[in-house]
Amino acid sequence: MSTTANLAAKLAERVGAHRVVSAPEELATYAIEGMTPSAIARPALASEVTEVVRFAIAEKLAVVPLGSRSKCEIGMAPARYDIALDMTGLHEVAHYDAGDMTLSIDAGMPLRELEGFLRPHGQFLPLGVPCFESTTAGGVVASGIDSVLRQQYGTARDFLIGAEFVDGTGQLCKSGGRVVKNVTGYDLQKLLIGSLGTLGVITRVNFRTFPLPAASGGHLATFAKCAAALEYRERIEKAGVPLTNLEVISPEVVKIIRAILQKAQEHGAVDLEEGVWSVYSSFEGTDRLVTRISTELERFARHEGAQDSQLLKGAVDDTLGGMLREAFEWLRWAAPAALLLRLAICGKSEEVIDELARAAQYRRLCSALLLRSGGIVYFAAFSDDEAELVAPVKEIYLAATTLAHSQGGHATVLHAPLEVKRRITGARSERRDAALQQRVKKVFDPEGIFVPGRVAGGI
Repeated sequence: MSTTANLAAKLAERVGAHRVVSAPEELATYAIEGMTPSAIARPALASEVTEVVRFAIAEKLAVVPLGSRSKCEIGMAPARYDIALDMTGLHEVAHYDAGDMTLSIDAGMPLRELEGFLRPHGQFLPLGVPCFESTTAGGVVASGIDSVLRQQYGTARDFLIGAEFVDGTGQLCKSGGRVVKNVTGYDLQKLLIGSLGTLGVITRVNFRTFPLPAASGGHLATFAKCAAALEYRERIEKAGVPLTNLEVISPEVVKIIRAILQKAQEHGAVDLEEGVWSVYSSFEGTDRLVTRISTELERFARHEGAQDSQLLKGAVDDTLGGMLREAFEWLRWAAPAALLLRLAICGKSEEVIDELARAAQYRRLCSALLLRSGGIVYFAAFSDDEAELVAPVKEIYLAATTLAHSQGGHATVLHAPLEVKRRITGARSERRDAALQQRVKKVFDPEGIFVPGRVAGGI
């Protein structure tokens, strides 16, 4: 194995000195969970990515693919970290057909830049994900992070039609296609979603695009009890109201949002009442459709006994919608020590919410809940002292995972202090699909060079 002293020099021989960085001050900015790489590779071509991976295989080094580094703490701490593979140098639009509504872009393309490219064509990519200003296309796929637009458009899984990636043998692989009708065979690119870089290095992604809506709107209803908020949400879903987003917000989340807006001197931008459960809806389409949905939501809110019901337009809706999109970002920094979990469930939401709140309250921790469409629950437990969070975290994590499994789902660690993650690693319950995950990992990454330890079971 290469030592820290000569690793950068050897890597430079493969991809050029201008593509390799080893200055200590820059290495420190790529640290993950206290681990710092020995070298940073910044390729500009897919062929250079393959060279870095082949070098890592030959030298038995661990590689961590990175984009904007906004979500690299999701999951467990890596067991090894030798080379940071910065993919932001690959940021071109490789192909775009406005008529077919298909797009092929390099993995390092920032979403904000992509939005600016598509907007003049009257199209967009419905990825309303956190850290939107900096996150990259490849990072969205690898992290599997939620989009607040999933209610209407689904997630990246629903419109990712192809991808190119370098596997653990150093080969550039292609899956899917560039045009929707050409996508046949196994959708191997779907395995990359949420893989956290453990299966390969994504170099290019192909998406189906969507037309920009003519109009949009938002609605906020408040309820004294969680049960009433959930009943209102269920009534909307059963009625088939076409929404882009539908979120149930706990009073603790409302309190955090109010504090952030007040600090930003935007307190009056959104009228959020403390101590109540809120349900936020957003919708879009033609002017006529937006008006009809607004009327229906107002009627449903009155029927379910909402304490307050208000239509949100323009900047107000943009502010609250933007805050909810960035929930991952501000929930993890809402207290000096925080555990942020994402649960995907298939069963009754009320049961899950009650059990999670009880688990935190029993251990004298503050908690907050955000229930997103598609059975997604964000659960955060907070403490002003990291030691107070570390002690009970095993029980809270196991309670959450057991609860998720009982509802036919799973739980993912989105954020936690390093010591908390270490406790969680030792407390992990065996997932039903652990053996399958290991086999998939072995096929894609036979030498185990990609972010070892990031996913359960040492994957």
